[in-house]
Amino acid sequence: MVQAYILIQTEVGRAAAVARQIAGLPGITAAEDVTGPYDVIVRAEASNVDELGRLVVAQVQRVEGITRTLTCPVVNLG
Repeated sequence: MVQAYILIQTEVGRAAAVARQIAGLPGITAAEDVTGPYDVIVRAEASNVDELGRLVVAQVQRVEGITRTLTCPVVNLG
């Protein structure tokens, strides 16, 4: 299982709507609107890196109001 945080920038005033829409996508375990340089932070999981990539490109990035995403895979260093 591959897990990742997806950091999202949105159009002004769209963070809450984007978070709500993304929260309903399969593979998304959490989606919250936040303050700071990113507007929404999402936790996602997939069976492998390729599936994670498809989730981000084919589903998350197609949500109306998103201007940029940054995907940060979770690593276990210990």
